[in-house]
Amino acid sequence: MSELLEELGREVQIGEVNRVKELISRAIDQGLTAMDILEKSLRPAMEEVGRKFETLEIYLPEMLQAADAMTAGVEILRPYLASGGGEQRKGRIILGTVQGDVHKIGKDIVRIMLEGAGFEVFDLGHDVSVSTFVEKAEELQPDIVGMSALMTTTMQNIPRVMSALEDSGLRQKMKVIVGGAPVLPEWAEEIGADGYGENAVEAVNISKKLVG
Repeated sequence: MSELLEELGREVQIGEVNRVKELISRAIDQGLTAMDILEKSLRPAMEEVGRKFETLEIYLPEMLQAADAMTAGVEILRPYLASGGGEQRKGRIILGTVQGDVHKIGKDIVRIMLEGAGFEVFDLGHDVSVSTFVEKAEELQPDIVGMSALMTTTMQNIPRVMSALEDSGLRQKMKVIVGGAPVLPEWAEEIGADGYGENAVEAVNISKKLVG
């Protein structure tokens, strides 16, 4: 990783919004791709923030500062990340972070990437209840329901949503993809998810396969 990306990651972690904007602009000027900036600096930085939050090395104010810095950085990258999309809609996706989980950065990145890839995305936000997932799935009839969690304490709400979709008769009509720092492919398979994405790129790729 270049020194520039390492410095960018450090500034994200301490929530220095203006410095993050400055470093991202410099990285773009130096020819780094938006995907490299995202995957080699911003995303690992936020994963580290999530880890520190979960182990009580940092607390909510510090995490929110880092999230603000990450959001500011992603907004700069948004037009570059979305530019690869086509006009034809590939499918409809509802997306959300499960109940109890206030993290949204990873989900927001996935949303941007999916939109860029041509999907119609309905972002339910973060801390989304089981009932809201089911209500929106029934209302919008998506091809895919995407759920994420950034903590082991909240990832258990993912199978609860899947059970509720099953009980409502919706599960067989749509695919389910899952992701987030504590989510592993073996666990995704164990709970019966149709796809797992370690990062935003994988989430887009698996979504394309599921609706293809």
